[in-house]
Amino acid sequence: MTSLPAPDSARLAALNEHFRFGLSAADLDEFAPAVEATLTAPIAVEQLYRRAAPPAPERSWAPPAPEHNRLGAWYVTTSIDGSPGGPLAGRTVAVKDNVAVAGVPMMNGSRTLEGFVPRQDATVVRRLLDAGATIAGKSVCEDLCFSGGSFTSQPGPVRNPWDTTRNSGGSSSGSGALVASGEVDLAVGGDQGGSIRIPAAFCGIVGHKPTHGLVPYTGAFPIERTIDHLGPMARTVADAATMLSVLAGTDGADPRQSRQVEPVDYLAALTEPASGLRVGVVTEGFGTAVSDPEVDAAVHAAVDVLRSAGLTAEQVSIPWHLDAMHVWNVIATEGTAYQMLDGNAYGMNTDGFYDPELIAHFAAQRLERGHELSKTVKLVGLSGRYTFEVGGGKYYAMARQLVPELRAAYDAALTDYDVLVMPTVPYTAKKIPPADVALGDYLDVALSMVGNTAPFDVTGHPACSVPAGLVDGLPTGLMIVGNTFDDATVLRVAHTYEQAVGGFPTPPALMSSAR
Repeated sequence: MTSLPAPDSARLAALNEHFRFGLSAADLDEFAPAVEATLTAPIAVEQLYRRAAPPAPERSWAPPAPEHNRLGAWYVTTSIDGSPGGPLAGRTVAVKDNVAVAGVPMMNGSRTLEGFVPRQDATVVRRLLDAGATIAGKSVCEDLCFSGGSFTSQPGPVRNPWDTTRNSGGSSSGSGALVASGEVDLAVGGDQGGSIRIPAAFCGIVGHKPTHGLVPYTGAFPIERTIDHLGPMARTVADAATMLSVLAGTDGADPRQSRQVEPVDYLAALTEPASGLRVGVVTEGFGTAVSDPEVDAAVHAAVDVLRSAGLTAEQVSIPWHLDAMHVWNVIATEGTAYQMLDGNAYGMNTDGFYDPELIAHFAAQRLERGHELSKTVKLVGLSGRYTFEVGGGKYYAMARQLVPELRAAYDAALTDYDVLVMPTVPYTAKKIPPADVALGDYLDVALSMVGNTAPFDVTGHPACSVPAGLVDGLPTGLMIVGNTFDDATVLRVAHTYEQAVGGFPTPPALMSSAR
């Protein structure tokens, strides 16, 4: 844009109606020249910005060949080599496609972002390359990342490597499937309601949601700043710890990082013995309305493994856990409708990194192609915008005011225990539903598994999912939660469990036919 046309009388009248200013037609005529005069500033800002904006680098990429994308997990493939040497030298990484890799298309699983190519690498991508990793491509994610299933994504569903008729979990669906199938060593995931941990559990890998603000979100497509997280996904806890050491730390551009984060060698922390650590088994995390008793039993068996490894474990009741979803639901609907939809991903009113090109691209296509958004995103928009309009933002404000009380309930338990544990997901991966599935069943497959994961996106506590054994041949997860910024202890407990069970199982060879 090189010019910004002044609003005509109809547009001014619409703005007057939007704000209920009560201006007459004569008043609007009087305001028109003053409004036009203010437009010199945005025009000048655009010219100044374009003078300094970096061009996108030339990087090779390609759509995945169908015969090499049987899980539907790749969006595009690349081979971007990092620095020689480094802790991730020789390791291949899939980057969730809500994270910017400069010069490589970014779709975020949605037609509303299709065709966008970012100009700058996300902070986590720069750090991976600086650590010697090779970016092998972009992994498919759910439509705007709002689903715990793996069937809302464009161009198609992501299939579970343990059973290709089932979903791989979301929203980091492609990342989970690619790591579990061995197509990459590591992957970047994102988590606002469980989107790292859910696919980790359904696919049988390790997924760590860091403490909120530990890993910069800069350059990833936002959903809602207070619940946005990025983190590692890997086949072993040691790999996840190594990757977290690379990703963690303040970058000075992310408003989610309200404190200076000191570097930690999380891999070295795994060498500290975990024997004697205290484990609180959260009663309210089991036996829910959607829980599979066999999954609960698998997680209790995993707790017994920790006991046999020298940790103590006992039941602890945290009644707030049963109400935590109400708080998350308001923040994740009203907050998301306000920031991600009406605010075109970034919203306003905070310092830090903004992506003007992404905002403009999404703003245009969100309106033009909004009918192609998933039903989960449409539900968020309808519900979140409605409560905002009715309450003027009071429900969101109430939820935010309850967060310290919710956080304190977990913190109180964490004064008596070093970590808390519960099932990551209440059941194993479900069948991918047909395209004409009824709305109720669609939402059940997409969202019904988040009851244990989502609360910790609100509170910011670190939470890691590790495989807790197979139920009817399918993986499930043990979720380990710790004190904020004590990710090291969470990973130590996860590593101790992995060592005690002799490593985690891998999926059978992929078969073209369904079970």
